[in-house]
Amino acid sequence: MKLGIVMDPISGINTKKDSSFAMLLAAQKRGWELVYMEMQDIYINDDIPMANMRGLKVEDNADRWFALSNSQTEELAKLDIILMRKDPPFDLEYIYATYILEHAERLGSLVVNSPAALRNANEKMFITHFANCIAPTQVSRNMDILLDFIKQHGDTIIKPLDGMAGHSIYRVNETDHNCKVILETMTKEGTAYVMAQKFVPEVSAGDKRILLIDGEPIPYALARIPAVGEVRGNLARGGSGQGVELTDRDRWICEQVGPRLREMGLFFVGLDVIGDYLTEINVTSPTCIRELDSLYNIDIADKLMDALQKHRQKT
Repeated sequence: MKLGIVMDPISGINTKKDSSFAMLLAAQKRGWELVYMEMQDIYINDDIPMANMRGLKVEDNADRWFALSNSQTEELAKLDIILMRKDPPFDLEYIYATYILEHAERLGSLVVNSPAALRNANEKMFITHFANCIAPTQVSRNMDILLDFIKQHGDTIIKPLDGMAGHSIYRVNETDHNCKVILETMTKEGTAYVMAQKFVPEVSAGDKRILLIDGEPIPYALARIPAVGEVRGNLARGGSGQGVELTDRDRWICEQVGPRLREMGLFFVGLDVIGDYLTEINVTSPTCIRELDSLYNIDIADKLMDALQKHRQKT
């Protein structure tokens, strides 16, 4: 099996926390050949997707975790599996990359996650397809509409539709003197959509990251608990991780969402759940594999590789 990965520079990752690195270790352990690419390395000639590829070896060593061979130009479709693990922002460049990868998929490569699904499943907006799982939620760029929502629901979370790692997330209410300023800034004076969600106070017990492989959940989640004075549990914003077993409500949410993920070709997904509510569906580069592996002595990436191998053999 030949597996390629499109990712941010591997030289800058934190190996103790990087889920892409865990995937590479699992694939290499199976004896698969690894190929490394960054966004600038993939391109298309007519209808043939190409890439400047470098062979990759990985080692679970914090001082020297990778080695790359010289670059060679090859057709992307010569890869059995391609992991698209470029972090957001999900901008036009990202979309253009999915167009290229879609050609590789057309020619027989298994692209994870599916390029079309990456475009269609915005990580914030996609939750609106599961209204019975979410807290009151609104997407708008109209100041009056957003202010009415805040007046109706009180404490409200405002966040951009293209952010990650807790970037530009605000908690506001109608008595907040900065509320209008925040909305003006976030909507870029009414020209950019934002998401408003009723604040869920159970975030103090953790913003749970639940990982699903081919629509099926790992039985444990990482509850990311906000630091004192924070509402964001993201580890990148000072949150602390605590392992928890899935609740009955968590499993029910997974049952609602999982079949749709599987149908769309979204093999590896991270659900964010606060209290009883689904808040995000992360499809681009979900994390927390290594943290959960360490807490529960499981090998999530190996389970993912097993699922991908079975799917690849079927096709």
